[in-house]
Amino acid sequence: MIRWMKPQRILEIGTAVGYSAIKMCCSKSPYTDIVTIERDEKMFHEASKNIKRLGLEKHIRLIFGDAGENLPEVEEEGPYDLIFIDAAKAQYRKFFNRYAPMLSKGGMVVSDNVLFHGLVVDPEHETAKRLRRLAEKVNDYNHWLSEHPAFDTVFLTVGDGLSISTKKC
Repeated sequence: MIRWMKPQRILEIGTAVGYSAIKMCCSKSPYTDIVTIERDEKMFHEASKNIKRLGLEKHIRLIFGDAGENLPEVEEEGPYDLIFIDAAKAQYRKFFNRYAPMLSKGGMVVSDNVLFHGLVVDPEHETAKRLRRLAEKVNDYNHWLSEHPAFDTVFLTVGDGLSISTKKC
């Protein structure tokens, strides 16, 4: 999708160890830059090492912070052609609302893990109440996305599920 879309600016919510940012960077056009946010200090340092080891720090800017809070440097780097959400699943709607206004015209928001290990389809098979509630939140997010008046959204069953929401012009 990145090769097809050729985004110049990508925002990733939830870096973890940097795997997705690195993969997006390797799939990009030569003029793409990625801004990625991570709140876990251990993961942040691991991602930083991985990005530097591959010599990608020129194209990937790693920001330490909570994506649910105001991060002025993220807004300053925008607008973004693509936003990739892969952080706290219960906060997806909050992240979408916070960062979607930073999208360029015709930009996309991709949300990862929208099937949540199949629990979104059948949450009653999960015995852990916490996971069942989380699956319900992800399901609510999916329904909200499908009805969002400013975006056209498709859902893919690739991996653990992806939603691709395109900003209407």
